Amino acid sequence: MSICYLRSSNPFCITNRNARLHDLPPIKETMVKRVAIIGAGVSGLTSIKCCLDEGLEPTCFERSDDIGGLWRFTEHVEDGRPSLYKSMVSNTCKEMSAFTDFPYPEDFPVFLSNSQVLEYLRMYAKHFGLLKHIQFKTTVISVRKCPDFSATGQWAIVTESNGKQESSVFDAVMVCIGYLSDPSLPLESFPGIETFQGEYFHSRYYKHPDVFEGKKVLVIGMGNSGVDIAIEASRVAKKVMISTGRGAWVISRVFDNGYPWDMVFLTRFMNVIRNSLPGPITTWLVAHRTSQWFDHANYGLIPKDRDVIREPVLNDDLPGCIITGKITIKPSLKEIKENSVVFQNSPTEEPVDVIVFATGYKFSFPFLEESVVKVEKKQASLYKYIFPPHLEKPTLAVVGLIKPFGAVMPVVEIQARWVTRVFNGLCQLPPVSTMVEEINETKKNKIRWFGLSYDEILKTDCLVYIDELASLIGTKPSVLALLFKDPILAMKVFFGPCTAYQYRLTGPGKWDGARNAILTQWERTVKPTRTRVVEEPPNFCFNLLKLIGLFALFAAIFLGFK
Repeated sequence: MSICYLRSSNPFCITNRNARLHDLPPIKETMVKRVAIIGAGVSGLTSIKCCLDEGLEPTCFERSDDIGGLWRFTEHVEDGRPSLYKSMVSNTCKEMSAFTDFPYPEDFPVFLSNSQVLEYLRMYAKHFGLLKHIQFKTTVISVRKCPDFSATGQWAIVTESNGKQESSVFDAVMVCIGYLSDPSLPLESFPGIETFQGEYFHSRYYKHPDVFEGKKVLVIGMGNSGVDIAIEASRVAKKVMISTGRGAWVISRVFDNGYPWDMVFLTRFMNVIRNSLPGPITTWLVAHRTSQWFDHANYGLIPKDRDVIREPVLNDDLPGCIITGKITIKPSLKEIKENSVVFQNSPTEEPVDVIVFATGYKFSFPFLEESVVKVEKKQASLYKYIFPPHLEKPTLAVVGLIKPFGAVMPVVEIQARWVTRVFNGLCQLPPVSTMVEEINETKKNKIRWFGLSYDEILKTDCLVYIDELASLIGTKPSVLALLFKDPILAMKVFFGPCTAYQYRLTGPGKWDGARNAILTQWERTVKPTRTRVVEEPPNFCFNLLKLIGLFALFAAIFLGFK
């Protein structure tokens, strides 16, 4: 008798004339599953690894010829993939940006250039053997439900490579294309733009500052990219202005005592305090802390709506450029003319040669049917920012469509870990009604009574969000349990920076190196900056206190024996 098993698209046969069906081992529905992953950036790479960890068979489709997504710099803008400028540096430090089981090399700088992040991703891909699962120069044309989707949950995927299209069937799909490849350029919101005789472009197309040489430059928008471009322009341009209607809090990468901002700000202890206080008090504390560096009102930067938190601008140079006159902060635009612009509440025309629109991005999924994931008003109806709620089978997930207040890598990794366990049947989604109710509540984006509220639905508290998904997986560390078992580690976990290694201490995917990675994270942080070590001179006051303490100890012992 010849019996053929079909594990998705991978058949294998057992031939035995005397075999009977009840003699054969039971077949697990989740034993082998083929998973299509779209995109080989940060989200795609960690999704491949998570699939392998769960015994799934990933195939990643990458339209370009290399990995890295946003972090791979090219001199030209490639259609359908993110673009960055040559000088871009990470806004989160290496310890907070590391994957859960793969720390950055200790000699890497604390904040990394785009080339160093790409080097780390290459090391990650090589270490875990990810490259062999990627098909480069392959564009996904369409993702459609198979006719028997309600029973199998399978997807028919059409790809194109070298001008040739091919169709394949997969058991599940992970969409990892991000949201930084489709620029939002609302020209209709800028009266007179059609008459402008100078040059204008979206920040996506910026690569080098030489385009601003000797010119008068206006940057519209005050996100991180817009400010970075303005800073670079100020070094070669004749004049630079930033137009912002909303303003922004600006913080330095260098925080208390010279430590990275996120290692100081993003701790469990600080998060408990922030989320336990009434919203107005929390936002006041944030405002007070950021204004300790400089008074934002005096620099024209103070946010207009301070009830909600915008993404802060991480920049070490902006206040210096403003106070030295290299950059001027302006209000919203009223009108654009042939060679000048007029700002709100100002009758004066400002001459301008180049306008840079740092107006953000919109996202879409052109290969998906609208009935699967509907996008409207820069929102997608996804449970936990991941799963479409109405699918008969939870076999499609979006990874990376989120703007965390913190590093992206730990967030997308915990998303991928949860998704692959849902695919495997090890984690279950709640009923559709529960998911839809939570999605609708999230869309309202109400001002919270306690903690921080954000100005966009996609923005979220990364520590709360990661803990939430980690609880579903079973990998959230219990500080109380650690306190009895390993008090030193418990103190580091609660009071120290909430690095991603914490989510490998226990549960599925436990990593034996997690404890050591947490205990040595500060050593890796200071090593690249401690390049000149000078012996500290004797501290007279400290030594005097030690002598007094010893004297008091001996005195107590002597009196105790009398």
